[in-house]
Amino acid sequence: MPGTEEIAEEPAPMMSTFDLFLLSALIGFVVYWFFFRKDEKPNDEEFKRLSVVQPTLNRSESEDSGIVFRMKKSGRSIAIFYGSQTGTAEEFATRLAKDAQRYGMKALAVDPEECNMEELAELHQIENSLAIFCMATYGEGDPTDNAQDFYDWLQQGDTQLDGLKFAVFGLGNKTYEHYNSTGIYVDKRLEELGAERVYEIGLGDDDTNIEEDFVTWKEGLWPTVCEKFGIEVSKQEGSFRSYSFTKYEPDDIDEKTVYSGEVARLHSYKNQRPPYDAKNPYLSPVLVNRELHKGGGRSCMHIEFDITDTKIRYEAGDHVAVYPTNDVTMVEKIAKRLDVDLDTFFTLDAIDEDASKRHPFPCPTTFRTALLHYLDISSPLRTNVLSEFVEYTSDEKDKEFLTLLSSPTPEGKKKYQEWVMDARRNLLAILDDVPSCNPAMDHICELLPHLQARYYSIASSPKMHPTSIHICAVLVEYDTSSGRTNLGVATNWLKTKIPVPGSEAFVQPRVPIYVRKSQFRLPFKVSHPVMMVGPGTGLAPFIGFIQDRAYHKEAGKDVGKTTLYFGCRKREEDFIYEEHLTKWKEDDVLTELKIAFSRDGPKKVYVQHLLAENKQSVWENIQNHGHIYVCGDARHMAREVHDAIVDIVVECGGKSQQQATDFVKGLMNKGRYSADVWS
Repeated sequence: MPGTEEIAEEPAPMMSTFDLFLLSALIGFVVYWFFFRKDEKPNDEEFKRLSVVQPTLNRSESEDSGIVFRMKKSGRSIAIFYGSQTGTAEEFATRLAKDAQRYGMKALAVDPEECNMEELAELHQIENSLAIFCMATYGEGDPTDNAQDFYDWLQQGDTQLDGLKFAVFGLGNKTYEHYNSTGIYVDKRLEELGAERVYEIGLGDDDTNIEEDFVTWKEGLWPTVCEKFGIEVSKQEGSFRSYSFTKYEPDDIDEKTVYSGEVARLHSYKNQRPPYDAKNPYLSPVLVNRELHKGGGRSCMHIEFDITDTKIRYEAGDHVAVYPTNDVTMVEKIAKRLDVDLDTFFTLDAIDEDASKRHPFPCPTTFRTALLHYLDISSPLRTNVLSEFVEYTSDEKDKEFLTLLSSPTPEGKKKYQEWVMDARRNLLAILDDVPSCNPAMDHICELLPHLQARYYSIASSPKMHPTSIHICAVLVEYDTSSGRTNLGVATNWLKTKIPVPGSEAFVQPRVPIYVRKSQFRLPFKVSHPVMMVGPGTGLAPFIGFIQDRAYHKEAGKDVGKTTLYFGCRKREEDFIYEEHLTKWKEDDVLTELKIAFSRDGPKKVYVQHLLAENKQSVWENIQNHGHIYVCGDARHMAREVHDAIVDIVVECGGKSQQQATDFVKGLMNKGRYSADVWS
C-alpha cells in the first residue's frame, strides 16, 4: 500500500521454547532411568543381607508389644490408665497398682499416649480383667495432653467394648465451671460403648481434699472388685517396694552418666537444641527481675526471659512453664535430720520388668539432685506416704499416730485434715514433729510425688517482644497453724534470679522454661471490641493483649474498643504496671480503664462492683460483637464477675435470669467469653 512502511516477516523458528522444555525433560528422564535409578529388585547378595533383618514395627502396631500382650505375658489382669497434667493422676494410678498387689492381684499403670487404646476391646480376653481410669480435667474442661488422643477416640470411634469392665476416678476442682468433665465423660462414654461399670465414678475435688476423696473411693472400690471376681477380700499390710535401690561408690561410676537436674535427656542443659518442650526445656537467661509493688510488705516480680535464636514461638495469652528448684536450706535440713550424705550416687530401678517407667525420675543421680530437682518436698504428705513411714518409726505412740493419720476411718480422716492438710505439714515438718520416724532416703525418693513445672500467664506480646517472654508473679510466703513459715517453691527460687549487668564475674542466671499453648486468644478481627477483667496478677495476659492492640493501632489498623477492669488493694502499694496502663490510656490504646482499689476507700470495692456501675458500657460491648476475658482467682472473683455479667444481661437485655444465664453460656461456647483462672 502506498505510503505504508512494509514490515518484513521473520521466518518461524523450527522449535518453540515449550518444545525445547519438553525435549530437555525427556532427555533428563532417559539419563536418570538408565544411569542413576536403583533397581528395585535386589541382587542376590543384597537379598541375602535384607532377608536376615527383622522389620522394625511401631510399638503400637506390634502385636508383641501391645497392652493386652504385655498383661498376658506378665500375668496381670488390671490396667490402670491415667490422664495427668501435673502428676497427681499418675501418682494415684501408681498407688492403685500397689493396692491391687495388696489384694492379691497384679496391675499395670499405663500412659494412654503410649499405647493403642483400641485394645480396650480385647481386654476381656484376660480372665477377671479390669480397666481403671484416673482422669484429670484440665483448662476449660479439657482432657490432659497425654489423654487427648484417647478422648478423641472415644468421641469419634464406635468400637464396641462389650465385655470390658471398668471404673473411673476423676480429678478436678469445683471452683472451675467444667468440674471433672473429662472423668464424667469417660465414665459415660465407656458405658455407651457397651462396657460394664464395676464401681461408681469417684470425683476428686482439689479445692478441698482430693486425697480424702481418692482414699474414700478406693476403699470402696477394692472390696467391690474382689466380690465381682470371686476373690477373697484379704488385704496384705506392709510395704510393697516398686524400685530397687543401688548405691554407687564415687570410683564405681562415671560422673558423665549422672543426671544433675535434667528433665529427660542427659546433659540437655549443657547441649541445648530445639525444639523446646516439657521434656526438653530451654535454659533461658533472665534479662530483667524487678519489683512491681511500691510498698505494703508484699512482693510481686516482673521477670523477662530471653528466647533469642531459640525458635521458641508464643502468642499473647499463652503460658510459660518454669521448672523450679527446691529450697537448698530445706534440702540440707532433711539430710541432717536423717543423717544422709547428699552426694551419694544411686539409682532406682523398677523391680517389675514390665513397669511403664524404668526409673521414678532420671537416674543415676545423687540424693542432692533428687531432693533439689525431682521430688516435691514442700507439699503436705499423702496418706500412703505416712502409712509407709510407720515401719521406720521406733516409738509406739508415734507409730500409732502415723497409723491413725493414714487410716481411712472418720477419725483418721479428720485428724489428717487438721494436722497435715490445714497445717500444711511437709516432709521436713513431719520428720521434726515425729522424732522417732527415720525413713530410708531411697524409700522417700520412691514415695514422694514429682516436683512439677509452674505455669505463668505470659505478660507480653511477640509483636512487641519477639525475643523475650515476660511474667509477673507474687512472692508466696505464709505462716501455718503449726507455727512455721512456708515458702512458695517457684517464686522464692525466682526471686534469687537477678541479673547484675556490669559485673566482671557476672554469670547471668538461667531458668528452664517452655511455652504451653493456650486457647486464651484475642479475636481474629482487631476491629472487634474487647473487655478484660483481671485484678492482681490476673492482669498479666492483658499486658500482652494491650501490647498487641497497640501494635495494630500504631500500624494504622482500625482497632476496636479496648476496655480494662483492674483491681488491687491500694494505689500507692500494689498498682502494678501503673505507668504502662496510664500511658496506654493517654494514647487511646485503652478506651476505658476502670480500677478498683479495695482498701483505699471506706468500703471494699472490687472489679465486679465496677462492672455493675458500668453496665451500659458492658452491654454495648456484648451487643457490638465484643469479647470478654477474665483472668485471676477462680474461687471468688471469676464467679462473681460471671454473676455480675448475667445480672447486666437481665437488666439491659430484658431477659429472665435463666435466659441470661443461657445467653452468657452461649457467649462462652462461641469463644466470646473466655476465662484463664486458678484456685
